[in-house]
Amino acid sequence: MDEYNRFVDWDKMDVTVQSQDAKELTCIEFQELKQLARQGYWAKNHSLRAKVYHKLISNIPCRTVTPDANVYRDIVVKIVGKRNSSSLPLPEFVDNSLVPTYCLNAEGIGAVRKIILCIANQFPDISFCPALPSVIALLLHYSKDEAECFEQVCRILACNDPSKRLIDQTFLAFESSCMTFGDLVNKYCQAAHKLMVAVSEDVLEVYSDWQRWLFGELPMVYIARVFDVFLVEGYKVLYRVALALLKFFHKVRAGQPMESDSIQQDIRAFVRDIAKSVSPERLLEKAFAIRLFSRKEIQLLQLANEKALQQKGITVKQKRQNVHLAVHAENFKSEIVSVKEMRDIWSWIPERFALCQPLLLFTTLEHGCSLSRFYSHSEGHEPTLLLIKTTAKEVCGAYLSTDWSERRRGGNKLSFFGTGECFVFRLQPEVERYEWVIIKHPELATTGSEPENHAPPASSTLSSGSVPSDPSDRLSPFLSARHFNLPSKTASMFMAGSSECIIIGGGDGQALYLDADLNHGRTSHCNTFNNQPLCSESFQISVLEVWGFRD
Repeated sequence: MDEYNRFVDWDKMDVTVQSQDAKELTCIEFQELKQLARQGYWAKNHSLRAKVYHKLISNIPCRTVTPDANVYRDIVVKIVGKRNSSSLPLPEFVDNSLVPTYCLNAEGIGAVRKIILCIANQFPDISFCPALPSVIALLLHYSKDEAECFEQVCRILACNDPSKRLIDQTFLAFESSCMTFGDLVNKYCQAAHKLMVAVSEDVLEVYSDWQRWLFGELPMVYIARVFDVFLVEGYKVLYRVALALLKFFHKVRAGQPMESDSIQQDIRAFVRDIAKSVSPERLLEKAFAIRLFSRKEIQLLQLANEKALQQKGITVKQKRQNVHLAVHAENFKSEIVSVKEMRDIWSWIPERFALCQPLLLFTTLEHGCSLSRFYSHSEGHEPTLLLIKTTAKEVCGAYLSTDWSERRRGGNKLSFFGTGECFVFRLQPEVERYEWVIIKHPELATTGSEPENHAPPASSTLSSGSVPSDPSDRLSPFLSARHFNLPSKTASMFMAGSSECIIIGGGDGQALYLDADLNHGRTSHCNTFNNQPLCSESFQISVLEVWGFRD
């Protein structure tokens, strides 16, 4: 069919979607290339896609010494020998991954294994790379021979641009990406996340499959469209598409019984058969409709998750900790929530802290109703979890991302601090988690200076679904000047404390207001979800607890 057909079984390909109309790609501007990739400009022309891939991959900045096609020709015979290529054992770093055939012919299927073994020989620092077989199988479609495919994959693996992340090559990077994906699901796919928590013993185990959905289960025509955009825009595209897959899974399967005993197997089956319900165009449309964090924010979140894993000593593949069991029943005792309820809360918190155990820091039953004691027991701990039970049996609370000692920055004034990872929730009479709408406050600070302690305007409100019309008006939910040494204009205001009161929220839209005696509290009417308040507008506190996180 063209010069790039050596490894393709055209009988298995849907040639009706292929067009041989002469097309050329002349643009070099990123924005135009980005639009063409998303629109599928080269998707229906096999030869053009091959040339575009070659051009994009050739432009990837790489290490000085990166194996090329000539290296492959020199080593392949020594490494493979006379063994049958279709039965070659794979290196451990692919972790028994699926080796998708993607409509390859017999020679192509064998070539995947040969190239993997040669890459293992040239990249001894790769310790975990389950996406590699899929990437090789896909690029064989658009390579003239094995050596050319080998060179293209090597360039992707050898990328040395710190701002351009492509394929995870260590277990630490892979595991932190799974945690980051879990954080993103928790924020952007809350309905799907609620389903995962309800039917799975370990939500992180489900989310650890996210790369497999893309590089393994997704049909050839879909992953090729994803890869078109991935080569232009980078790793963030993978998160987008995986989130879209989960959204479609929840939409299509909502209310239906599980088809197997495992939600993991159900999602895999859905992705394999996605053509029955979603077109490639619709999948990408959904993916790019998600108002996702910026690339920099995601990188910072990934680094935070990597740091948490390193502190736990989790840097190589091992038996995965069951996150649902992170709250051990035998060691947990609360007068407000049950073990099950605490595990539900644990499924909402950032993944890097879900690795920790809850630690009771303060309870009014033991330490009395003193705000000064509340501060003295809570300070030095970050993050913390606030739980409240009212005399009317309502149960609500808040996840607070920042140490309460930050309140001292304002002196005797009421000062706001915290990050957008803060959230409030209700457990009784019904379970609900409330998301923040984050509004920029340009009056807070100037670049390079410490944030001034002004109360935010009344426009700071809590909502479950609305978002600002202009993405530039959203402060980062993860950036914190103190944590990441960033300009203080990125600082957000979600919690405040003084000797007279505690506020969780801000301005006229505060979610919780607690008096100094910790006996009475109130909420703001605007903090409602589907017209359901967090709790009574004015309430008496029966028990208040503060929990920290310990290794």
